Formats: sequence, C-alpha cells, structure tokens
Amino acid sequence: MTELAPADLAFAAMLLVCRLGACGMLLPGTGEAAVPMPVRLGLVLALVPLLLPALAPAMPPAPDDAAGALRLVAGELAVGAWIGLLARLVATALAMAGQLAAGFIGLSSMIAPDPAMGAQGTALSQAMGLAAAAVVLASGLYALPLRALAESYAVLPAGAPFAAEAPAQALAEGVAACFALAVQLCAPLLVLSVLAQVATGLLSRVAPQAQVFVVAAPAQTIAGLALLALLLPAILSHWGEAARAAWSALPGLG
Repeated sequence: MTELAPADLAFAAMLLVCRLGACGMLLPGTGEAAVPMPVRLGLVLALVPLLLPALAPAMPPAPDDAAGALRLVAGELAVGAWIGLLARLVATALAMAGQLAAGFIGLSSMIAPDPAMGAQGTALSQAMGLAAAAVVLASGLYALPLRALAESYAVLPAGAPFAAEAPAQALAEGVAACFALAVQLCAPLLVLSVLAQVATGLLSRVAPQAQVFVVAAPAQTIAGLALLALLLPAILSHWGEAARAAWSALPGLG
C-alpha cells in the first residue's frame, strides 16, 4: 500500500465503513433484525482492515470542506444500501412466499403482525425468513454478496458520480423478480387452495344444509401444512439456486 497521510487514511477507512455498513445492515443473514446491532457493527469493522490495504490507494483524499466530505459519505451510503437492498430482495422472496402460502392454507391472521412484512405478516412468513437466513449462512451463499461488495469498488469507485437511473431500474427489476420467485415457490399451495375452494363450492351445492366451512377450513389447513412439509426441501433448494444466480449478477460480479 502506498504511503498515505494519516488524514487521508482515516478518511478512506471512514468511507469503507459507510459502504460496508450500509450494505451490511441489509444483507441476508447479517442484516436480520434478530442479529444485535453490536454484532453487525463488529462484522463491518472486521472487514475494514482486510479491505483497506488494497482499496486505500484508490480512495479519494480527504476534502478540505465539509460539503465535499458529506457528498462522498452520502455517495458511499447510497452505493452500499443499493447493493444490500438488491441482495435483500432475494431473501424477501422466501418470506413473501411463506406469507402467500399462509393465506392459501388459511393461516393468515391480522392479530399476529410481522414487523418486517407488515400488519398482514404471519408466523409462516417469519419461519421462511429465518429459513432464508439459515440457508444463506449454512451454505456459504453469504460470500457472494460480500465479494460483490468488495468488487464493487472496481465498477463504482468511491467518489464517482452515482447516477440514479441505472440503480432505480435494477431495483425495479429486482422487485419484479422477487414477486415472480415468491409465486413460483408457493405455486403448489396455490393449486391446493384453488382445488379446495372448488371442492368446497361443489360440496355446498350438493349438501346446502351442511356446515361446509367448519369442515373444509381445518381440512385445507392440515392438507396445506402436510404439502408444505413435503415440499419444503425442494422449495429451499430452488430458492438457494435462485439466490445464487441473482447474487452472482450483483454489481461487481455480473
């Protein structure tokens, strides 16, 4: 590493913390709400000495005015948050699939809100969100976003202008892919829900005096949970492959 003035070296470390911290707060696994904030901060600070020797020479020098420093800090925060949000969308797809599945099998409830998914969140969506974090940490998928974050300095150098058009388009495409993946993951339960509703309608026509809902609702829930338990390994495997493909196209890797 070339010799840098102490002020420039400290400023380069601060810029690293800005991008790494903004991304680390959103990354699947490390950015979960259940992970204590000191642990997240410790992980970010542990990456700084690993990346600083290689990246410090390419970092912009410390500006003389506060406005210039704020501009550089804001740019690094924006880049880090953008990369982290792109990675987070893939994990959100699995939690969203759990939320959709809960609605299909009759487990959604307004009295059990999920802070991450909103007032209509369900226990199943929380379980799927935890499953996403477990798969990421157990399979080593977390290395892809971290590598993309380190390699992002080659395509988005610190201090370079951060145009909003391309990131906004990438986020829009990521949101669309998130919805599509969520529907794909819970498609079998959607089919089961449609068949259950058709069967309930036919039964109500054949036996109007019967309490169809009392019989059909528990049966639909039990069948849905059984089907989900049967398909869960395949769902997680498919999600893992989709996450690997999506994260391999993150800025710096794709």
